Amino acid sequence: MVKKKHTPRRPSHSPTGKTRTSVSRIADSKDPSHLTPLDDPAHAPAAAPAAAPPELQTSGQGQPGFLDRVYLLASAIFQNNHLQKPAAHQLVNYGRDRGVPLPEVRDAEMKRAAYELAFNTLKYQELLEDIMIDSYFYLSQSIPDDEMGLVAILLYDLQDRKFLPREPHEEEDIVQEVRDVENCLLRCKTQLAASLARCRIKHNLLSIECILPESVKMKQERSSGLPLYAWINTLNSSLDEVQSVLRSSGFLQVESIGQLEGQTFCKDPHCQDVLVFPAQLKARLYSTGLLCDHKLIIQDKSCSLGPNAVSSVLPDEGDVLMVGCFSGLTVSHTASLIADTHDANSSTQPTVYVCVSDGADAHREELRQVVSAMGCKNVKLIPEVFQSLDGADKRLQRVRAILLTPRCSVSAVSNPVDYILQENGDTDLLQDLSQGSIAQSKLAALVAQQREDIVHALKFPKVLAVVYSTCSSYPEENEELVSRALEQTKAHSEQAGEAKQADFRLSPSPFSSPDTADGPEETDSFFMLEPSEQSNGCFLALLTREPEPVVKEAPHEVLARANAKGLLDRIGSDQSNGKERHGRTVRMTKAVHARTYQPHLPVSIRSTKNQQDPTGHVSTAVCGRQSSQGKPKALSFKASKNTTSSSLSSSSSKQESSCSSSSKQESSCSSSSKQESSCSSSSKPENSTFTKRVAVPFDAATSPRTPRPALHPATPLVRPRKAPQEVLKPVVLVLPPVHFPNFQTGFSPNFSYNKWRAPVQAVPFSRSGGGLPKNIVKKSRPLL
Repeated sequence: MVKKKHTPRRPSHSPTGKTRTSVSRIADSKDPSHLTPLDDPAHAPAAAPAAAPPELQTSGQGQPGFLDRVYLLASAIFQNNHLQKPAAHQLVNYGRDRGVPLPEVRDAEMKRAAYELAFNTLKYQELLEDIMIDSYFYLSQSIPDDEMGLVAILLYDLQDRKFLPREPHEEEDIVQEVRDVENCLLRCKTQLAASLARCRIKHNLLSIECILPESVKMKQERSSGLPLYAWINTLNSSLDEVQSVLRSSGFLQVESIGQLEGQTFCKDPHCQDVLVFPAQLKARLYSTGLLCDHKLIIQDKSCSLGPNAVSSVLPDEGDVLMVGCFSGLTVSHTASLIADTHDANSSTQPTVYVCVSDGADAHREELRQVVSAMGCKNVKLIPEVFQSLDGADKRLQRVRAILLTPRCSVSAVSNPVDYILQENGDTDLLQDLSQGSIAQSKLAALVAQQREDIVHALKFPKVLAVVYSTCSSYPEENEELVSRALEQTKAHSEQAGEAKQADFRLSPSPFSSPDTADGPEETDSFFMLEPSEQSNGCFLALLTREPEPVVKEAPHEVLARANAKGLLDRIGSDQSNGKERHGRTVRMTKAVHARTYQPHLPVSIRSTKNQQDPTGHVSTAVCGRQSSQGKPKALSFKASKNTTSSSLSSSSSKQESSCSSSSKQESSCSSSSKQESSCSSSSKPENSTFTKRVAVPFDAATSPRTPRPALHPATPLVRPRKAPQEVLKPVVLVLPPVHFPNFQTGFSPNFSYNKWRAPVQAVPFSRSGGGLPKNIVKKSRPLL
């Protein structure tokens, strides 16, 4: 049976006026001469000494001592974490090296008691070794070196119990190894008590607590009066419901932590879902049923700041990734906060992804059980290492915030044993914490791992916020680490030449500073909570970056941008020329009927000369028109007024033929019957003209009314197949200036006209005749 935790009493006051709590149950005295060895512990005076704090008050009221399994587990913890000295300064040999397997203890209270006992033994390792050497116990007893760790554990507990034997426990599993060492110590209890008194006289100690470092003593005093912090599980309850239950149970709500006294509670000034209670009300809270129903969860305040920070910066439709060292309670707190905050604003439930690669299988199973008991259904575990994850992972596409709580030195925590056990901390730090400082080698290893984690977290492209939280008081793990990580990330992005993206920057914490004098310090956007009698210390940094802006264009802006790219040209021409195409189709059909029975009549069309514009560029008559964007458009070809009109000029003026211009200044004119005729313009001297004869089909629609013969039934109407249409890109052609010298001097030697046109077969024209040569055979147009 595990003894219950003793309720701390009011600390006594030293002559200097400082608050002091007694460590040992051995009577203290201001005069060292009053300290005498205890010849017979059974007849020791019954004068009640000062009460011991919970760390050293290991024996409960009416039940001194622990179970044998607790001593055995504590000895294994001490064996793996005791201070190793050089051989020349080694007083006691603890045998084998570290790495002793820990006995399995499933009961949480027994496990906590064993770690607390081992941690206190580590504090007084020097003193306990002096007692064993001074009393000749180490030299006179034939105890193996492998069991000296168990001797140190039992000796500390024995002096804490004033060298009184343990009371037997019912249904206890006896461990013979523990009983043999305990009996050996009880036989030498007189010598051991006398040696302890001599050590106190030698070092002028009022109590054995005075031998501890100042930082350790301060933390020990603070831990005895730390209030209880409990967050509300919004998945099972609400703030109003919890407050109503507390008031009905006799609790009174006060305004601040400084007013907590008796059966009272108040709200935390930073986290609105956290309530604060006096330290001695834990048993009373269990009687309300809120703890058993998982509606109120007791947890250190430093563990609640991270979930509240990440919940405040998480955007809608975003998930959270948790990395580092935490318990199932922290995961459940984060899941309940984002589910409650974003439930009304999100169509889908936000998910909390948890990296559990560092933990053992037992820790993963424990985390699943805790999360399930809290009612969280939006938590998913990721067994991969955090360094192996990246932004391309399909599971992390909606992750917008990362909560990073890496392993740290826990140097800002006053009760490190409770914190390490609850948050799955590093038990290898117990020996350093027992002496009040962290070894430089261990601190460097922690900083290296923390820097690697935060730098990797800043590489996720879709993440908008990273919350970095520790329980350390070292600047190397806090503000210095964050600043260097930001600089390293920025320098790496510049060297790699990556796409321009908003860099992470420090943002103010989402917590409002309280009005009390001992409130948190907030400098350079860092949130730091110093260790005090009201809470443990912690550090928090919020790194954010702005999301990529979403460009919202007005409809007219979209149309203007599309028009500038030429995307609307084809649509506009189709809409504007719809009626024209319909009319052209009707005329083409009539022309086909006329060509079937009417002969082709040549028409002489006389073209005017090309004229030169003032800029020096050639203004050629092109069969077609050009849009404002530079795209050629099919237009009907119309003869000039200066041309000689034939007897059928009225018919040819209404005939339309499409003309397209090539990049080599060749324009090809096609009639409605798909017969192509070449229309090229040549330069002539001023006031000169040239004649070109082209065959224009006779338009039956414009001819005088004559009886139309009936269509031959054997001649089917062949409809022309539409050519495949494709959208052409706009092309701007800039023609160079062309000089037109007279024919007597000839062309300039520096001008080459042939390089601006494609080589074509030259056709000689007759100036006098004005017609085609006789040797040129005219080919008849094919009938459609």
